[in-house]
Amino acid sequence: MSKVSYYTAEGLKKLRDELNQLRDVERPKASQAIAEARDKGDLSENAEYDAAKEAQGMLEMKISKLEESLANARLIDESQLDASKALVLSTVKIKNQTNGMVMTYTLVADGEADLATGKISVNSPIGKGLLGKSVGEVADIQVPNGVMKFDILKITR
Repeated sequence: MSKVSYYTAEGLKKLRDELNQLRDVERPKASQAIAEARDKGDLSENAEYDAAKEAQGMLEMKISKLEESLANARLIDESQLDASKALVLSTVKIKNQTNGMVMTYTLVADGEADLATGKISVNSPIGKGLLGKSVGEVADIQVPNGVMKFDILKITR
């Protein structure tokens, strides 16, 4: 049984677009590559044919995983979320108690995480540690090299 994943409208659209790209563009390309390799002669010694079949298998596996993700995807209704606590889609400003560094992260679903844009997964160590916290609280976050303490400075949507 697969677990349910929560997405924003933007994240769900991105997932659907990727699946459509694979089905409508990449799948026909893979079939064409197999057909071209098959036309080149003896299949028992045709490395190009084997590579094309392997690529098609990988593509089909990726399509299957995306279809499963979409089947278990749920759209997040932002109007139902508590704005006083750090939840999915909250933007949280935190301060590291050890070095005084201030960071701002937006908590998102796994499929939408992108550290370069400040979006971290709610299933990451920091994301898990921030969930449910309010402004003024201290989040003790277990990381590979010990426990980090963060002050929650601000929570916005």
